[in-house]
Amino acid sequence: MRSRLACLLGGLTLATVQMACAEGGSMDLPTTVEAGNAFSIQCTGSGKAVLYIVGPGQALRRDVELGGTTSFPAGSLYNAGHYLVVLVAGPSTGSGSLNVVPASQPADLSFLARPSRLPVGLHDGISGTVYVFDAYRNLITTPASVSFELSPPSGAVQQRTMVTHDGAAWTEMDSTAKEGVDTFKAQVDRVSSTRVVEQVPGDPCGLRMAARQSGPYLEVQTDPVRDCSGNAVPDGTIVTFTENYGGAQSTVDVPLKHGIAQVEMPAYNGARISVASGVVLGNEIQWGR
Repeated sequence: MRSRLACLLGGLTLATVQMACAEGGSMDLPTTVEAGNAFSIQCTGSGKAVLYIVGPGQALRRDVELGGTTSFPAGSLYNAGHYLVVLVAGPSTGSGSLNVVPASQPADLSFLARPSRLPVGLHDGISGTVYVFDAYRNLITTPASVSFELSPPSGAVQQRTMVTHDGAAWTEMDSTAKEGVDTFKAQVDRVSSTRVVEQVPGDPCGLRMAARQSGPYLEVQTDPVRDCSGNAVPDGTIVTFTENYGGAQSTVDVPLKHGIAQVEMPAYNGARISVASGVVLGNEIQWGR
């Protein structure tokens, strides 16, 4: 029996849902079954038989009476895919096929939001991708409307509505103007998933410094350093002071502390002092002339 069933499973070409079966009857199969739904198979004839249903990750076996209906309760078939149906009654066999399709009702979302941390004010800097699954973790490939929403702690909410293609939908959002932790939400029907995106200050903007003499030195100090949206640049950000005098150059790197950077440099008459942070240049001071 096992070798004959194996031969059937390996060599049958399945093209119809109604095939001859034992005692000259016929087996009636549903064309499709929604994952997790109850269904039934009817076969005319007489006597006893064994019914096999084999598909992706599942195999069912039922002892049946020909001439009646065999019912399968909800949850019997739950993996989407193509299934082979074989009826074995003595020396006779009948075969057919059915397709299990994903359930129509979304039950779970796989939501990927990247990156989890980025500077403020980046156009299309945040991406979100959603995969829609049913209760049995089958990817729902029929089109579904996905609502994306990026909510900052304060300010305007960004919203997008996309339609899934082959079970997936994606979008891009601008990072907002103010630092903080934003909530990024995706929703299909009543099913939602939420991620958080931390937005940090961008590069310094409008970098400025001032100098005053203190004995043989200049006390050089920046104004409070902020990005172009007015967010305070975090302490520890490196600010570089450069002094040029008489063909020589000296450079000092200073981390921000309490939002400012300060340093002492020699008070050479005619020295030129500049300030920068990364690729951002600030003002230049020429001392004593």
